Amino acid sequence: MTLFLTVLEVAAPVFLVAAIGFGWVKAGYDYPVEFVTRLGVLLATPCLVFTALVETEIDPGALADLSVAALAVYAAITLACWGFVAALRLDRRTFLAPIIFGNTGNLGLPLVLFAFGDVGLGYGVVVFGIMTLWAFTFGIWLVAGGITLSRLAREPMVIAAVAGAVFLWQGWQVPTVAANTLGLVGQMAIPLMLLTLGVAVAQLKPAGFGRAVWLSLAKLLICAGLAFAVGSLFPLDPVALAVLILQAATPVAVTSYLLAERYKADAKAVAGLVVVSTLLSVGAIPLLLAFLL
Repeated sequence: MTLFLTVLEVAAPVFLVAAIGFGWVKAGYDYPVEFVTRLGVLLATPCLVFTALVETEIDPGALADLSVAALAVYAAITLACWGFVAALRLDRRTFLAPIIFGNTGNLGLPLVLFAFGDVGLGYGVVVFGIMTLWAFTFGIWLVAGGITLSRLAREPMVIAAVAGAVFLWQGWQVPTVAANTLGLVGQMAIPLMLLTLGVAVAQLKPAGFGRAVWLSLAKLLICAGLAFAVGSLFPLDPVALAVLILQAATPVAVTSYLLAERYKADAKAVAGLVVVSTLLSVGAIPLLLAFLL
C-alpha cells in the first residue's frame, strides 16, 4: 500500500496537469500553442536547465559518469532501433527518430523531480541535455537530411546546458539577483511543458492506431531495457540509474511530430505514435516507478 501511494503521489500530478491542458482545449478554450512552446523552448526550459545544473549539490564526477552512461545508452538505443526499423521495412525518416527519442522534457523532468526531488532533477537535466544534443543533430539529420553546427550553437537549450556544465565544474557562483531571476523564470517550465503536452495530444490528428500500439510497446521495451542493461555497466548510484531508465522510457516526444510536419515525413503516423505512446505511459510509467522506487 505504501509503494502504491508513493507511485500515485509521483505520477498522478504529472498526468493530471497534462489532463488539464487536454480538457482545456476540449472545452473550447483558446491555447496559443506556438507562443507557449516558444516561451518554453527559448526561455523557461533553458533557465530551468541552467539553474538545475548550477545549483545542484551532486558531485560533478557523478554527473560526468551519468553523461557518459547516457551517451552509451542512446548509442545502443539508436543502433537497436535502426535495426528494428530496417528489419520491419518501415520508413526510416518517419519512424526512426520517434522510436529513439522520448519526451524527456515535458514528461521526464517532472517525473524525476517528483520521484527523486532536486537530486533527481539534477540528474534528469543531464539526460535531457544529452538527448537534446542528439535530437538536434542526429535526429534532424534523420528527418531533414542535414544539420549545421551554427544552428546547433544557437539553440538556447544547448547553450544553457553547456553554460551550466561549465559553471558547475568550475565552481563559479551566479550573482544572487541573476540566480533568483533565472530560477523564477525556470519555475514556469514544468507546468508549461505538461499543459502543452496535454494540449498537443488533444489537437493532434493521428493515423494508424494499430501500428502505433505495437510500435509504442516496442519502443518502451527497447529503450527501458537497454537503459537498464547499458546503464548498469557504469558506476552510477541507484538514483542516477533510475533517472536514466525513467527518462529513456518516456513516450514519443511531440517534437518528433513537429519535425515530421516540417520536413514532410508522414506526420499523421508520427502523431499516432505520440498519442498512443503517451496514453500507454499512463499505465506503464507507474509500473516502472514501482520497480525503480
